[in-house]
Amino acid sequence: MTPNTQDSISPGEITGLLLAGGRGSRMGGIDKGLQNFNGSPLAMHAVLRLGMQVGEVMINANRNLAAYESFGVPVWPDSLADYAGPLAGFLTGLERCETPYLLTVPCDTPLFPLDLASRLAEALVADNAEIAMVSAPESAAEPGAAPVLRPQPVFCLLHTTLLESLVNFTQSGGRKIDAWTAQHRTVLVPFDRPGDAPDAFFNANTLAELHALENR
Repeated sequence: MTPNTQDSISPGEITGLLLAGGRGSRMGGIDKGLQNFNGSPLAMHAVLRLGMQVGEVMINANRNLAAYESFGVPVWPDSLADYAGPLAGFLTGLERCETPYLLTVPCDTPLFPLDLASRLAEALVADNAEIAMVSAPESAAEPGAAPVLRPQPVFCLLHTTLLESLVNFTQSGGRKIDAWTAQHRTVLVPFDRPGDAPDAFFNANTLAELHALENR
């Protein structure tokens, strides 16, 4: 494990990575990040929110690269073949990252908190962790029951020293984020403070959910 030797992490030490490399299968195969959300592409909202919190931003996408490049940030496709999932995006980000830390967010969650990076960074340092992962409230299955906190593995702040570990994990066929993060010191960071938006981590998997999110 690489220990933290600093008291804090500055925004300039973090590169933000927008994960837009999926197949969009639950949206009928369309490119989810390019769908309209309140007048601009869904992924653009996430790029702008990331840009306010980190030093650099880049995008992981596997199609429509020119459209994503028009956002004005670097775009990198997966280095693994066949749409290998979010962990392939993590790998691409770690390979391209030039800062000590990488912050990953998905393209389909346009309302994530504006203090996401700072809170994950604070927890990473405080727990001397290698990975800080969001834990956010989700509605319970039982009507009327209180929301429960669940890990959100696509929202992670990572040490870039984890690249070799992730290369080994993916080369051995590993594809699940939580199976890889379980190998490292990971701190779960709850986003359930008073004032935290309960739907900040709501992700739109269908066009109907995307339209419902626009109307919130």
